[in-house]
Amino acid sequence: MSSEITTAVGSNRVAMPTWLERYTTAGRYGLVVGTGLCLAALLTNPVPDPSFPWMTLPPSLRLPISQPRIEHWPVTYTIGIWLWIACFPALFLAGFKRYRSRLRFGSELWLAGLPTLAMLGWTTYCRFLWPKLEPPTWNAPSYTAVCWLYCSSYETFWSNAAYAVALLGVCATMLAHHRSRTRLAPSLLAAFGVLAFPLGVPALYAAARRFRAGADDHATG
Repeated sequence: MSSEITTAVGSNRVAMPTWLERYTTAGRYGLVVGTGLCLAALLTNPVPDPSFPWMTLPPSLRLPISQPRIEHWPVTYTIGIWLWIACFPALFLAGFKRYRSRLRFGSELWLAGLPTLAMLGWTTYCRFLWPKLEPPTWNAPSYTAVCWLYCSSYETFWSNAAYAVALLGVCATMLAHHRSRTRLAPSLLAAFGVLAFPLGVPALYAAARRFRAGADDHATG
């Protein structure tokens, strides 16, 4: 079987590697399952997430059992949150496949711009708004590896590093949008994708597409 999913000529859908197609599809189901697992914790524990004590149900609506916790959070809540983290990039890939030709910025928006915007938003939220639990924990949910270093330690150095990675994403998106024919754009996309993993998976795909296109141009030039 070909490693690429073929698409009809003139369709808005684009070819993606088979494994990425499967991840994009499975990821959307994973988000639904993750949401269900988080909500299940409301049925068993009075306060599933101590950061948000208001998020609770009356005792009459809860089951007469209580889940054990992994650090600060019930088991199903923990699994649900980490499923969201693992599957969230699939939304950007799905949007890229379906809507890229309908917007001015096309692939750059879906594969790099929106993940960068999400990283900026979550980094700001975690730095200034998130009600932090004590003590910090290795199990702190985080959408990128560098954000995990902050959320599991509360060291501002790592939050500043997350902002630096997001700035790299901004630069990569802008350079890619201007259709730079140098190898700098795909290199920056790849660097952002790695440093922002797993949120950066779409940017890694964007980098691979550009490296491949550049190799094809060189071969036919």
